[in-house]
Amino acid sequence: SSLEEAIEISCVYSAAGLLHEPGLVRQRPFRAPHHTISGVGLVGGGRGPHPGEVTLAHHGVLFLDEMAEFGRATLDVLRQPLEDGSIVITRAGRSIRMPARFMLVGAMNPCPCGQLGRADRPCECTPATVSNYRARTSGPLLDRFELQVEVPPLRAIDLRSTGPGESSASVSARVAAARRIQDKRYSGVGVATNSALTSGLLREHGRLDEAGVNLLRTAFERLGLSLRAHDGILRVARTIADLEGAAEIRPSHLAEAIQYRCLDRPGFRSLESHSHSSQVRPGDGSSFRRPPDGAVD
Repeated sequence: SSLEEAIEISCVYSAAGLLHEPGLVRQRPFRAPHHTISGVGLVGGGRGPHPGEVTLAHHGVLFLDEMAEFGRATLDVLRQPLEDGSIVITRAGRSIRMPARFMLVGAMNPCPCGQLGRADRPCECTPATVSNYRARTSGPLLDRFELQVEVPPLRAIDLRSTGPGESSASVSARVAAARRIQDKRYSGVGVATNSALTSGLLREHGRLDEAGVNLLRTAFERLGLSLRAHDGILRVARTIADLEGAAEIRPSHLAEAIQYRCLDRPGFRSLESHSHSSQVRPGDGSSFRRPPDGAVD
């Protein structure tokens, strides 16, 4: 993390009484609360009030495993910090604003038993059960996930595979290069990464050629995308272009960004999805490249 980010993280952990060693916190936080957590525990509050998990994850990752097991009302309190990068807590006639700019990562099964669509293990859930399970996470919250990827279960043969793959060092170098591009592009603009681009800044830094405009219009009409999804696709496409070192967003970058919106596909909404799914709401806009082969149609 940068010096400015390290100072902010250290201030948060100091206020929460979690700064146990002298000096700055140089490692980005990773928070993974249990699904029994309350809304106050997630966003903060209490008599103090004290920072919640969204603030403790500032400039880092908030991971929600088995996301459908969290209370729906608890999850919906995430909508404000995801939009604003901060959370406002009002207690006893006073308001406190706490920082909360984080990458939200959620994972959930396709159905309660987790076997929906598997050929080797039949699913025991009824369509109504599956529908109720997925309804535990609201549409407005899911719409804020800019990367949505279906992940099929691994087979035994996959575990033994020794095929060529990209090293972690190579991925890290490409991500670092993309971050440098963004640091230079947004110097003096007031944002640091693509994920923080507002609609106004997207018009300047997310410009498309005619082919890209037509492609996005077609996807918008066929998938019934929201305006929030429209901007999210542009932010992801801008990041994909940065990872390739491209100055402009090409139609190929845009097409890849669109295919990550698996929750917007009619097949998913009609319970035809047959693989485990996970959602990612990026906090820095440049930490993911593409899912494993076969993860996205």
